[in-house]
Amino acid sequence: MAISRDKKNELVADLTELLSSAKTTVYAAYQGLSVADLQKLRAQARENGVTIKVVKNRLVRVALSGIDAYKDLDTSGLGGQLLYAVSSDDEVIPAKVLNDFAKDNDALVIAGGLSSDGVLMSADDVKALASLPSKSQLIAEVVAQLLSPVHDVTNALSGNLHALLDGVEAKATS
Repeated sequence: MAISRDKKNELVADLTELLSSAKTTVYAAYQGLSVADLQKLRAQARENGVTIKVVKNRLVRVALSGIDAYKDLDTSGLGGQLLYAVSSDDEVIPAKVLNDFAKDNDALVIAGGLSSDGVLMSADDVKALASLPSKSQLIAEVVAQLLSPVHDVTNALSGNLHALLDGVEAKATS
């Protein structure tokens, strides 16, 4: 059944809003993926704050042409049955979710991605992005690096203090 023009306009408006607020969009071919597998992918994506959309590529092209960052983008690679994973919170997580799911399901093939800067990423770029740690992991690593000198000084001072107290205790008992 054909989609009415009003419904298409509504879909394009929703897509334009979703893609304009996205930090990263990753698209993948899903031909041969069962409905149960697709539902499992959507559940994993929801847990990680990623939105999965399955829409016609023509509607995505129209939505991209309405966004300043993507106006001059070559969208000729958007062909076939594609699903789009979008996150407005984290740049890495859409690539991670699809890459992790593709490891267990050969039917899902990552085709490429779009950055918020309007740069088209290849499948290899997306896989490299998926291998990066998440934003929260990077923040935790930076905080740990910043706190390590403080911990070292604290441990050194407490070690000397314990030695001093042990010496005082030894003198007091002898």
